[in-house]
Amino acid sequence: MVTPPPADTTPPAPEPTPEEKKKAEADKQLKDERAKWQEAYKVEIARWTPEVHAAAKALASKPYPSLHAAMTAVLAGPQRKPGDAQRDAQRHPQETLAFFGVRPSMTVLEVGPGEGWYTEILAPTLAARGKLIDTTNDPNGPEDSPGAFAGQRFKAMLDKAPEVFGKVQTLVVDGKAPKLDPLSGNVDAVLLMREVHGMINGGTLDAWLVEIRKALKTGGVLGIEEHRAKPDADPLASSKNGYVPEKWLIEHIEGAGFKLAGKSEINANPKDTKDYAEGVWVLPPTLQLGAKDREKYMAIGESDRMTLKFVKVADKKTK
Repeated sequence: MVTPPPADTTPPAPEPTPEEKKKAEADKQLKDERAKWQEAYKVEIARWTPEVHAAAKALASKPYPSLHAAMTAVLAGPQRKPGDAQRDAQRHPQETLAFFGVRPSMTVLEVGPGEGWYTEILAPTLAARGKLIDTTNDPNGPEDSPGAFAGQRFKAMLDKAPEVFGKVQTLVVDGKAPKLDPLSGNVDAVLLMREVHGMINGGTLDAWLVEIRKALKTGGVLGIEEHRAKPDADPLASSKNGYVPEKWLIEHIEGAGFKLAGKSEINANPKDTKDYAEGVWVLPPTLQLGAKDREKYMAIGESDRMTLKFVKVADKKTK
């Protein structure tokens, strides 16, 4: 008689909690994004032949007498990744920077540069006569940290071409508790390009405005380009979809020690209906839904964006 094997008394593995499932999904997504970026970065590095390095060096070495002169050269420069220049027609970088009053001799702080779309333009423009400072996440964080990955991507972008990006000063900032102490009163212009909705979502907009005001010289410029919500939108709700109501934002920033110096419709887009369940990210360039309704969203184009120029108001003198 054959004795049957003993019954397996090992208790079944517990079902993952919703939090564990969410963490596992986020980790997988980050891993996939990292792998995709690494492949794209290999292609980008291969593009940087000795000829491209030489052309970029010449571009960044020139002391441009005006923003117009800089833009004429820089927007057509080889330092821009393939495809980036195609977005100029909807992002209007020359007109936007001119509206903010950026000049090649300025010290400019770019908050949250992302993957460097504007950095590619600003770095060579300011290299010879001015200074570009970029906030960044700590690239030395843990592998499962999206913030660390963002910092690593930006560092890799700068490192690939020191002749054009080598003079960019980076400032590691904790987005949850921002501090810009090293810049106190030394910055001519601060640029927030599609950054405000994230600050609202993180509950840090007021903290950022305090730090930005301290970093700016008196009369310095705060330039904002931001996805514009419908006028009656609740800012806390609409910001979760990437949009911010213009009137509310102006009042909020003026209440933080700035004065509105001008509004522009350079980046307006009346085709943007602002009613997408998945938010502004369904539109180009993100196209979050992939092939689903792609032609529809490509026909709309990039979002409807407000372009606002503020100046730092002088501190009131105490008697």
